[in-house]
Amino acid sequence: MDKTLRVLLTAAAEELIDRLRAEHGSIMFHQSGGCCDGSAPMCFPVGEFKTGENDVLLGEIYGCEFYMSAFQFEYWQYTQLTLDVVEGRGASFSLEIPLGLRFIIRSQVYTEEELKNLSPVSNGA
Repeated sequence: MDKTLRVLLTAAAEELIDRLRAEHGSIMFHQSGGCCDGSAPMCFPVGEFKTGENDVLLGEIYGCEFYMSAFQFEYWQYTQLTLDVVEGRGASFSLEIPLGLRFIIRSQVYTEEELKNLSPVSNGA
C-alpha cells in the first residue's frame, strides 16, 4: 500500500507552478506559523528561503519541496493539505503575488487508516 501523502495539489496549482518555474527556475514552498498572510503557503526560488531545524519537510509536490514551521506542524499534523490557487493579492513576498494570484491551503482531517500509513517527515535543516 502506498504511503498517505501529506500534501496534494490541484491542477490550478500545477499550472501556476509551471508558470513560476519557467520564469524563476526551481521553486519551493514554506508555510510559517505567522499571523495573517504569514500562515499562507509561500513560494520562493530554491535557495532564497533558508530552512532550519525549526522547519519540517512534509514532502515533495510536483517537484517542489514543501516545508512548514515545526510550531505550525503541531496543529496541522493530523490534516492532509491541498495546495490550491485563488485570484487575489496577498500581502506576502511569495512569487505568485505580482500575477494577481495566491496559493492557499485547503485541508481535511486524515481518516484512521490514512493516519496509520502517513509518509514520514524530516527536519528542514
